[in-house]
Amino acid sequence: MKKTVTYSVVGRVNPADRESGEVKYYAQSQARGEMGIREIAERIHQMCTVTRADVMAVLTGLEDIVSEGLQGGEIVRLGELGSLQLSLSGEGAATEDTYTDSMIEKVRVLFRPGTVMQEAINNLAFERVPVKYKKEEEDDGAGV
Repeated sequence: MKKTVTYSVVGRVNPADRESGEVKYYAQSQARGEMGIREIAERIHQMCTVTRADVMAVLTGLEDIVSEGLQGGEIVRLGELGSLQLSLSGEGAATEDTYTDSMIEKVRVLFRPGTVMQEAINNLAFERVPVKYKKEEEDDGAGV
């Protein structure tokens, strides 16, 4: 059975050619809600013999260990789910010798899906829904 992802269609100006002001329309996923750590623990508890409190303890420990691993520069592999790794971006320098860490402007966490996650996203169905939130400039007629 395919899972269904909801999406809306939104207008966006081409970021490579903002001068033209040409708007094209794209799909934007729409969340149906949120699943927090307590909900995850409850769902795991219902699937096995481990208590919800034990699952919470493991998930809380996982949060700490993943954070520590990323801070230590490690790639964190979560089995068939996927892996997490830090990515850096910022200014460039004219030479390698003139580069300093103050030129790093942003640190992001990259997620690379593993086989389980890849199979899950390859088997989706889609359902169009109305836009939940509109940006002010869209409300002023520049967008949707």
